[in-house]
Formats: sequence, structure tokens, C-alpha cells
Amino acid sequence: MKYVLDSSIGFKWVVTEDLSDEANALRDDFRNRVHELIAPDVFPIEIMHALIKAERQGRVTPAQGGKLWIDMMTTAPQFFASLPLLPRAYEIASAARDWRVRLPLRRARGMGNSASL
Repeated sequence: MKYVLDSSIGFKWVVTEDLSDEANALRDDFRNRVHELIAPDVFPIEIMHALIKAERQGRVTPAQGGKLWIDMMTTAPQFFASLPLLPRAYEIASAARDWRVRLPLRRARGMGNSASL
């Protein structure tokens, strides 16, 4: 299956947080060619920003940050230019405000029949 990888998930590959186990399971599946991962071309920039923020928060040291960056990029997804995709991304995000989209998402997540996410 093909997934669009958000940088917040990639960050969990290298810095332990809530849901890091699930994120690393996805990474393992990607390594084993179970899934294909793609991401916008801003993904590496967002990862670097998150690592710098984690360093400033004292969650990683400067030396760790560099190593974590290298680790992250060893299994980087395939990157796609993001600018041409923005109009469609906006359409999808706007549609997600519609209860006809939110309700099936809630049901799929086992969150009941309320339309609010």
C-alpha cells in the first residue's frame, strides 16, 4: 500500500514519543517493501526543524541530532514537489470539514457517530 508520510511520523522514527512503536512498525514495513512511502519535498526541512526544536528543549543533544538526521534519511520516502500539489491538498482539507467526510472517518476510527473530530 502507498502512504503519504507526514514529518511528525518520520520524527517518531528517531525520537521516542507517543506512537513511536506504531511509526517504527510502518518504517519496518517500508524497509521490507510491504508499503511504499512518499512525502512532499519539504519533509527533510520539517524533520530538521523538529530535531533542532527537540535539541532546544533538551530532548536530544547536538551530537545526537546529527546522528538522528542521518538515521532518518537512511529510510527517507520518495519526495515529490509540493507546490503543484497544494491546490488539491486544500480541496481535501476543506472537504474534511464536511460532516459527510468526518462521520465516516470517525466510524472508521471507532469514535462513534458524532460528526465532530
